[in-house]
Amino acid sequence: ENSTACPANATICDGTSCVLPEDNFNQTLSVVLSTVLTIMLALVMFSMGCNVELKNFLGHIKRPWGIFVGFLCQFGIMPLTAFLLSLAFNILPIQAVVVLIMGCCPGGTASNVIAYWVDGDMDLSISMTTCSTLFAMGMMPLCLFIYTKMWTDSDAIVLPYDSIGISLVALIIPVSFGIFVNYKWPTKAKIILKVGSIVGAVLIVLIAVVGGILYKGSWIITPKLWIIGTIFPAAGYILGFFLARIAGLSWHRCRTVSLETGMQNTQLCSTIVQLSFTPEQLELMFTFPLIYSIFQLLFALLILGGYRLYRRHRVKTKTDVEKTAQKEDSKSSPKTNGGFVSDEMK
Repeated sequence: ENSTACPANATICDGTSCVLPEDNFNQTLSVVLSTVLTIMLALVMFSMGCNVELKNFLGHIKRPWGIFVGFLCQFGIMPLTAFLLSLAFNILPIQAVVVLIMGCCPGGTASNVIAYWVDGDMDLSISMTTCSTLFAMGMMPLCLFIYTKMWTDSDAIVLPYDSIGISLVALIIPVSFGIFVNYKWPTKAKIILKVGSIVGAVLIVLIAVVGGILYKGSWIITPKLWIIGTIFPAAGYILGFFLARIAGLSWHRCRTVSLETGMQNTQLCSTIVQLSFTPEQLELMFTFPLIYSIFQLLFALLILGGYRLYRRHRVKTKTDVEKTAQKEDSKSSPKTNGGFVSDEMK
């Protein structure tokens, strides 16, 4: 009876509601691309490390005011924003949980690449990403315990500590090599940094495209999650920037904290979701990490474009002021010299 409504290879079939097994092509593509992306990401983080001064990096660790502000943004602002958005839009409990998981995730490595392009503090950016990933071991369970009580039992959410640990290792090792290269061969480090920053920009776009290919079957999702996926990263960028400014950080550090706050580790969120929920539940919320990833990238590119325009305008304005001053000096100096010469001749 159900054979006319569901495909023969459906693993779960209830009337017209079917869950199909993952396509073998997608499985192979996922393994190949994840391997390639991991290698590329390690190379990008190596190049980002080439822009980190060991002295400045250790300075942030010894005087961790910037890291502390980032910690408040990452594990204070983001989970609270996720909670308030879930309440405001009155979404299903299972959907509220995935929004909260996203809010409790540590910062993503893409923020380091964007921070470089907006002239952020790379030492602070990498130290924040490293510390937030490390703190996530304890802060994610705590935040989920506090905020998910009204929707589900926090024990039902499986946290992949091995994935968090791998993310930490994949971040620390290449960055450490990059810092060493910058210390020993600063000239070569600058070349590596330029190449790596371009590769990193390509990698960010590639990850978004790959996500769209792999999860093309999961795009049917409630409009409320689309709206939350749009508002959430924007709120993270804005609130992170203002909190950093209120805390007295400089403008380039405010930009850094803003990016670290809004850009989350969406791959980690996807892993937690897959480990914690049934196929029926995944149909309702599996695409949210990808939606968040797309909009966090779009807003980051808008921030980058806005900053570049501002910088270009400011440089032009400075140049015009200098030229005007030079013209005024050149006009006034002949009159003075001329007067002096003519008086002397008289």
